Order: sequence, then C-alpha cells, then structure tokens
Amino acid sequence: MRLLFTSLGSFGHTFPLVPLAIAARDAGHDVVFATSEDFLPQLTKAGLETAAAGLAIKDAFGQAFAESGPPGPRRPPGEIPPEVLGPIVAKVFGEVMPKQFVSDLLPLFEHVRPDLVVSEAGNSGGAFAALKAGIPVVAHGFGRVSSEDPMVTRIRDAIREHGATLGIEVGEDLAFSGPFVDICPESVQEPGFLAWAHRVPLRPVGWSEPGELPAGVLDKRRPLVYLTLGTAMGHAGVLGAAITGLSGLDVDVLVATGPTVDPAVLGEVPENVRLEAWVPQSELLPHVDLVVHHGGSGTTLGAFGAGLPQLLLPQGADQFSNADAVVAAGVGSRLLGPDVTAEAVASQARHLLTDTAVRDATRALAADVAAMPSPADVAAQLPAFA
Repeated sequence: MRLLFTSLGSFGHTFPLVPLAIAARDAGHDVVFATSEDFLPQLTKAGLETAAAGLAIKDAFGQAFAESGPPGPRRPPGEIPPEVLGPIVAKVFGEVMPKQFVSDLLPLFEHVRPDLVVSEAGNSGGAFAALKAGIPVVAHGFGRVSSEDPMVTRIRDAIREHGATLGIEVGEDLAFSGPFVDICPESVQEPGFLAWAHRVPLRPVGWSEPGELPAGVLDKRRPLVYLTLGTAMGHAGVLGAAITGLSGLDVDVLVATGPTVDPAVLGEVPENVRLEAWVPQSELLPHVDLVVHHGGSGTTLGAFGAGLPQLLLPQGADQFSNADAVVAAGVGSRLLGPDVTAEAVASQARHLLTDTAVRDATRALAADVAAMPSPADVAAQLPAFA
C-alpha cells in the first residue's frame, strides 16, 4: 500500500508522526513523508522518503505579517497585543499554510498516487488536499486536543472558512472524515474530543534526531533535573529564573537552551548546571528524575511515558491546556507568568522530587501509556482505513 504522511514543518508537529511512518515502512508499505523543505533533512535521518510541501511556519508568519501585521519594527510574539496577534495566528494556521499545502500536495498525489493520507491534526491543508483528490485520510494527533482556548477557536473558524472556499464543509469539531490516531492517553485527553472522535489510540513513542547523551547522564550520582523551554518559545528570563532556583537544590541540572535562546545571555551558571543547545530528548528522559519545561506536547507526553513528575512553565499555544492536564492527573504542577521565580521553582521542584503521591500518579500514568497499542500495532490497522 502507498502511504503519504504530511505535517506542518516543526518539531512538535512533525516528530510525533515519525514512529508510525517508520513502522508502516517496516511493515512493507511504500511511505512518503511530505512537509516543509527545512524539515526534510530530519526525516531523511529517520530513513524516510521525503517530499517538499507547504511553508515553514516562520515563513508563513512572515507572509501573514507582511499582509496584515502591524507597521513598524517586528516584535517578538510575546510583545504583540493579543488583539493584533490573534488574527495573524488564525490566518497562518487557518489559511496561509493550508492553502500552500493544498497547492503542493495535489500535484504530489498525482505522482505518488497514495492509497491513504495520514495528515497531522494541525495540518488541515493535508486533509483538504486528500478530500479534494478523493483519497481516504486519517488524522494523526500531536498531543492533547484543546477545545476551549480562544486562539484555538479563532484558528478553527479560519479553517472552516478556508474549507468553504474549497467546497469542503467542516464541522464545529473539525471532524474530517476518517479515524483520528490519538497519541494522548485517554485518562488525560480532553473529554469533549473523546465524545466525538473515531479514536485510534497509539502509544506516544518519542523520536529525536540520533545523538549522544551529555556526559554525566549515564553515571549520575544524584537526581537529574531536565530543564527545557522547547524549540519555539524559549524565554531567557524564565530559563534564568528556573536555573537559579534548581541550582540551589542537591541535584544536577541539564538545560536544553534550544534554538531561540543564546546560552551567552544566561551568563555563568553554577557547577551543577550544564547547558546544551540540543539533546536527544527521547533518549534522555529514561535517565531523568524531574522535567521542568514549557508544556509542549512532545515533552509532556514523553514525561508521561517515562513516569516522570513535571513542573510546567507554559508560554503559549497548547501549553496551558497541557499544564491543566498535568495538574489534574496529579503528576506535576505549574507556575504561570510572574509566579515563575527562582524561589517558587525551587519549592515546587523539591516537592515533586519527594512527594510519594506524585510518584504513584506518574507510575500509574506510565502504565496507561505502556498499555496503548504500539506503532507496529497501528500500522497493521492502516490498510483497513484505505
């Protein structure tokens, strides 16, 4: 069977699909993965055949700002008023990127002739293109589904409007025809989503570019705390406060600064803190005792599977919804905005490292994740969806 996977070009939207794409290839299917050109090298390292489609998210925002953004110098998203940023975000995810994906995928379908399209849930353009071409489509989630965030509502409205221009009617819940491969454990998934979805559970198996673990991870002598604010919304002030708070504990701290924070801005760090621009997260998590992070879906789900307590410092997007789920499940806590101080981070981290109720909750959730079907199990189901 010929399969075409497609996702928005970002770590959080592309990497969750890689394990199923690899499993489908290993099962003997012909697999092509289509996303923005800047992410094709990552997929090539996973041994997948690739094709360029769509825009890089940063380029899509550049286009949207050029067309409707505020005049004057470009400002970071956190400094743009919500009433200005909201319509731009909706335009990017609801119109600019879907339009480009449809334009690029339709001729690609003529060449690849897929029997089934697996389209990442954030990439409505992948679903629209498949529906226009009359090809069965399966949605693939990247984390917990958020339904109450005002920004999500804006994006969904824009998607419905764009679908209408293509002659495609999209329901209130964006339930495109076909199943939804869900990598979020049912116990922490959004109840409204569970009520309507044709859900195909899939164990969240982390994938990251292969690499060596930093020194000291495999032979650690005391608890190891992993600190990251992800790849898209790094904030030097938040990272600095967290480093200060964690460094005062009897732990070692491994910090992944990511592409948006210059380590030089953080200055000299204490001896028990190690800064790395990047780490192979999926390989690192089994060796960690606590994760302090932004609340991105990949890190949140990875910590669920590894049975780790989490302290979330959400910055935007679905991170607030993920923080709500972590707190509700009893597997962690969160600090928001001005509450992110060195003292608060230290206090919460100390509690999460020692509280037996949190430890028991993380183990129970890890067991839920382990019981979910593997990528090989779900790959075996894909022919039925075609």
